[in-house]
Amino acid sequence: MKEETERKEYLFLNIDAETMRELGFESFAEVPVDKIHFSTKVREMCADNKCGRYGTTWACPPGIGTFEECVARCKQYEKAYVFSTAYELEDSFDYEGMMEGHAKFSAASKELRKRLEGDFLMLSLEGCDNCKVCTYPDAPCRFPDKSLGSLEGYGIFVNDLAREAGIPYRKGAYSVSYFGAVFHTRRRDGSAGAEGCADARETEATV
Repeated sequence: MKEETERKEYLFLNIDAETMRELGFESFAEVPVDKIHFSTKVREMCADNKCGRYGTTWACPPGIGTFEECVARCKQYEKAYVFSTAYELEDSFDYEGMMEGHAKFSAASKELRKRLEGDFLMLSLEGCDNCKVCTYPDAPCRFPDKSLGSLEGYGIFVNDLAREAGIPYRKGAYSVSYFGAVFHTRRRDGSAGAEGCADARETEATV
């Protein structure tokens, strides 16, 4: 009698649902890359530098490349696996709770990045804290394989991405949700998608 080998059902690449939950991600779903909304307006929001990271690291604009270059990198792939976690806050002004959730999501994203195998592009939160002082713009990134660009830095409307994935953008007034995505399954023809960068639709949508 042959022993049956239990096979894991992978969600994408070498990652299964159990691994995603183990890392702390509570919601995840796949989205066709051609359905993702890219816009220069999101990059313009980055340039406002409300987070203080713009122009200070290779993981944020303008260090990550032009808007067109970022869209082209994403569109080399057919699919994006979107993941998210919501963190509870004491109230809508709980900045400390927001930063605590940010740190937890960032750590979980880095661990996911370590476990991934194959050909992919992973995006998560803004900024990079792999080094105390970034080499930008005077020298190349020390750890390009560990650095994660952000969804917003690549011009992606996160609320639209959440809608396409069927994941709530917000889970109540006293919570904050963070998102990331793994782009995978390279297009066979090597193109940047059916519409290419021209599909970076300009709308008045807000994040």
